Amino acid sequence: MTDRPQRHFRVLVFPGGTEIGLEINCALRDCKEVQLFSAGLGIPNHAPYVYAQHFELPRIEAPGWLEALNDLVSRLSIRYVFPAYDDVLVALAGNSERINAKIVTSPLETCIVTRSKGQTYRRLRDVVPVPKVYEMLDSVDRYPVFVKPDSGQGSQNTHLAHDRCELALTLRQVPKPLILEYVPGDEYTIDCFSDREQGILFCGARLRERVRSGISVGTSPVASGEFEGYARAISSVLEFHGAWFFQMKRDEQGSLKLLEIAPRIAGAMALHRAMGVNFPLLSIYEQERLPIRVMTNALQISLDRALVNRYRHNLHYDVVYVDLDDTLIVRGRVNPRLIAFLYQCINNHKRLVLLTRHAENTEQTLRSHRLLGVFDQVVCVPPRPACKSEFVTESNAILIDDSFSERCAISTKLGIPTFDCSMLEMLLDHRA
Repeated sequence: MTDRPQRHFRVLVFPGGTEIGLEINCALRDCKEVQLFSAGLGIPNHAPYVYAQHFELPRIEAPGWLEALNDLVSRLSIRYVFPAYDDVLVALAGNSERINAKIVTSPLETCIVTRSKGQTYRRLRDVVPVPKVYEMLDSVDRYPVFVKPDSGQGSQNTHLAHDRCELALTLRQVPKPLILEYVPGDEYTIDCFSDREQGILFCGARLRERVRSGISVGTSPVASGEFEGYARAISSVLEFHGAWFFQMKRDEQGSLKLLEIAPRIAGAMALHRAMGVNFPLLSIYEQERLPIRVMTNALQISLDRALVNRYRHNLHYDVVYVDLDDTLIVRGRVNPRLIAFLYQCINNHKRLVLLTRHAENTEQTLRSHRLLGVFDQVVCVPPRPACKSEFVTESNAILIDDSFSERCAISTKLGIPTFDCSMLEMLLDHRA
C-alpha cells in the first residue's frame, strides 16, 4: 500500500445499505483522508445506522435519477462515487461522462460483460474453464442442472432441477434463465486488485465455507497458486481498474469451473482487509494514479459473519454517571465496550462522572487499570443508607450501573434513563 497522500476525498457510497456498501464503510470510515457519505432508496435499510450522513435517491430506472445524483454530488462536493450494487455499477459506468464525480470501477465494457453470466462464459470459455451451458430444455443430456438468471446476484432465483419436468417449471419462473451443468464441489472467491499499468498486484483466494442467500458468511484463505493463472487469464481478456473478484467451484472430478466475475468490492473482502489489503482505499488510489504497493501480514485468519444490532433512539444527555465495580471493572478486567462508549462521550464533549461505592482506594484502582484521567469527576459514595441519587445533580444525565436497586432508586427519584452493561450496545454510535 502506498503511503497515504495529503489529500481529502469526499466519497459517496451508492447504495450504502448493501453488504457491499457496509464493507466499504468498514474499510474507509477510519481513513483520515476520506469523508464518507451514503445514498440509497427511501426504504428501511442499514445505511443510516453506520453512515453519519445518508441521503435518499430515486431508483436508477426512474426518470431524473441522474439529475438527482448530480445534484447530491454537487451539494456534497463528492469526488468519488462507489457503486455498491451490480445494476447501479453498470448504470454509473455507462453514464460516467455525465456524472460530476469519478466512478470507482473498471471500464464500461468490463462492467457490461461481467453483469451477464452468458456473456462472461462466451467471452472467457477459451481462456478459463466455464460450466457447460445448455441452450434449451431439449439439449439437456444430464441431470441435475443448475438454473440461474443471466444477470442475477446473491443466489436470487437460482434453482437445482433434478429432471425434465422440474426444469420446465423452473424455466417459467426464472427471468432470462441460464441452464448450466451442476457443479457440486467446494466454492471459492478470489479477491483481486489490478493497477491499469502494473497489472494484478494482489490475488487472494478464500474458501466459501458457509453461504447464506449467496453471501459468504464463513470464509478462510487458501493457497492462491492454483487461482493466480486464472486471474491473469481473465485479465488478459477483460480490463480491470482497482478491486474485483471472481468465483470458481469444483465439479465432480475436482476441476475448477468459473461461476462469475464482478468488478467491485465484495462483502467478505473484509478477510483480506484484515490481513492488510484495503480494497476500497486502494481503488481510490488507483483512480488517483498514485504509486501502489500491497503488503499483507502472514497470519492464519478466518472470517465469520452474523447479524449485528444497531439502534436509533431519542436519547439526549450531557452527563454520564458510571459505576466502577462490576460495571466498568468486571471480574478484575476493564469492560472494553463501556470504555468505547466513554471515549465516544469524550469525543462528543459529554461530562463523565464516576459514581462509586468502591471499598478500596479508588484512585489506586483506576491507576492500576490505566483509567486515570478518563473522568471529569470521581464521586465516592458513603456506605448505605446513603443513596447514589443524592449525588446526581443534573437532569440531562444517564446512569450506567450493574445494580438494579441503584438504577431503580435513581430512575424513580430523578426520572433519568438508567442502563446496565447488557444495554450498552444501544448507546454505541457506529456512524462514520
